[in-house]
Amino acid sequence: MMTSDRNVLLDLLIATAVCFAPSAFGADNEVTHPSFVEDGVLNVDAAVAHFEDLYRSSSSVAEMEMTVVRPRRTHTMGMRAWTEGTDKSLVEILSPARDRGSATLKVDNNLWNYRPRIERTVRVPPSMMLTSWMGSDFTNDDLVREASMVDDYDYEVVGPSEEPAGWLVRFTAKPDMVGLWNSIELVLCEDGALPIKATYYDRRDRLARTIHWDEVQVFDGRKLPARMTLIPEDEEGHKTVLVYKDLEFEVDLPRDLFSLSRLERGQ
Repeated sequence: MMTSDRNVLLDLLIATAVCFAPSAFGADNEVTHPSFVEDGVLNVDAAVAHFEDLYRSSSSVAEMEMTVVRPRRTHTMGMRAWTEGTDKSLVEILSPARDRGSATLKVDNNLWNYRPRIERTVRVPPSMMLTSWMGSDFTNDDLVREASMVDDYDYEVVGPSEEPAGWLVRFTAKPDMVGLWNSIELVLCEDGALPIKATYYDRRDRLARTIHWDEVQVFDGRKLPARMTLIPEDEEGHKTVLVYKDLEFEVDLPRDLFSLSRLERGQ
């Protein structure tokens, strides 16, 4: 099935229930979503388009915490991220002190990293888009969403998933797609409301990494998984945990926010 999507996973929604226990939502469990399931059939095109913007809108501001776990150490960073549409993103490190001020800026197809220790901005070439971001298991592409599951992949609903229970959607890279992943398998919860798990297969179709979503919360009127855990397949004892602390949508942003001058002087 040919279609359109643009990130790492999907979001399908049904009006009558929620994928996770009501206690996970606290007092805000009345928040509703559109439904992409009708008569037991998933409208995958609409669901994929919805998920593309699940964590963003025309503009957004997020407070996050990223913990990089290694066999002999654990490193945690506080971050703030801004987005405008799908073409502009800025991620700034807030803590610890030695990393504070480091930032990544994306404008259209261009990506830059700023390192305050050396007071230098470096443009990231396309060949480095899939390399590690800030020593984590996430890539530059993951953080700025350079790859588009809408434009770069074909997808189809495989059918029900048993473990975990939900919908299984498979993405297959288009022949002219330049990137690391040959295919991605996404599991959505039983009513299609939220992503639960995604597995990524490299160009040789080998399992490369798994992402899990949990800890659903309500941010600015949207139910979202607040925690994302990425586990690489070939690195025993490695994982990266990204937690959203706060997330606002439709925010008025400074006109010069997504610029090199603003990148270098900080927020």
